[in-house]
Amino acid sequence: MEQTRSDDLPFMKMHGLGNDFVVVDERRTGARVDADVACAIGDRHRGVGFDQLAVIRDHGKADVELLFWNADGSMAGACGNATRCIAAWEMARRETDALTLRTERGVLSARALPGDLTAVNMGAPLLDWADVPLAEAMDTLRLPIDGDPVATGMGNPHCTFFVDDAEAVDLASFGAAHEHHPLFPERTNVQIAHLTAPDHLRMRVWERGVGITLASGSSSCATAVAAARRGLTGRQVRIDLDGGTIHVDWRDDGVWMTGPTAHVFDGIWHG
Repeated sequence: MEQTRSDDLPFMKMHGLGNDFVVVDERRTGARVDADVACAIGDRHRGVGFDQLAVIRDHGKADVELLFWNADGSMAGACGNATRCIAAWEMARRETDALTLRTERGVLSARALPGDLTAVNMGAPLLDWADVPLAEAMDTLRLPIDGDPVATGMGNPHCTFFVDDAEAVDLASFGAAHEHHPLFPERTNVQIAHLTAPDHLRMRVWERGVGITLASGSSSCATAVAAARRGLTGRQVRIDLDGGTIHVDWRDDGVWMTGPTAHVFDGIWHG
């Protein structure tokens, strides 16, 4: 049997629609994750690999606190799929159907739903240019960028392009080019989407600090908000991503995101 080492770090691997995460419960391990650790674990060849790393901590005003890291060692203010996955796991652990989670977005609410689905309120969208944030004052509904995209803040910045066919776009080059657009001082997540039916979108995602992902909760919320603001859909939409389907409902109390979750395995990273 392999001996436990002092730098061993227990973790969980989860995914929401193929958007995958390493989750470290620092309530058990103590403070262990920093940028170097996130980069090492995030290496899909020499580490574990993830789209985001999520850290769980205690918090005085919520059931748990979550922090998010990208694979390049930068931090993310929001991660909808990871929030939903951890909420499902924590609600099952506590044997409850409701939970509060503190992120940079504030205190978010989660609910367990029938059919092994989990809903999370990702908070109100940020629609003012300074809150996204953008580099200068402008209308976030129509950015002065080729393709006429929409900017939305969901605790992280988003740039959504509505196109004729999301499948036809070379997302690797398109996403990389727009992530670093000078209008986005903190870089941006990039979505390309097309309308397939009333209140039904097909969407693909490029995440800042990560690249192409099979799904993204915050990007789904941002795209739903952008489509509603443009008058393309109502406030309740189904979004088909590369990894599966998510449902978004922009209500008066915030943007609710509902979808499945998966706890894949537990492991130990050997530091």
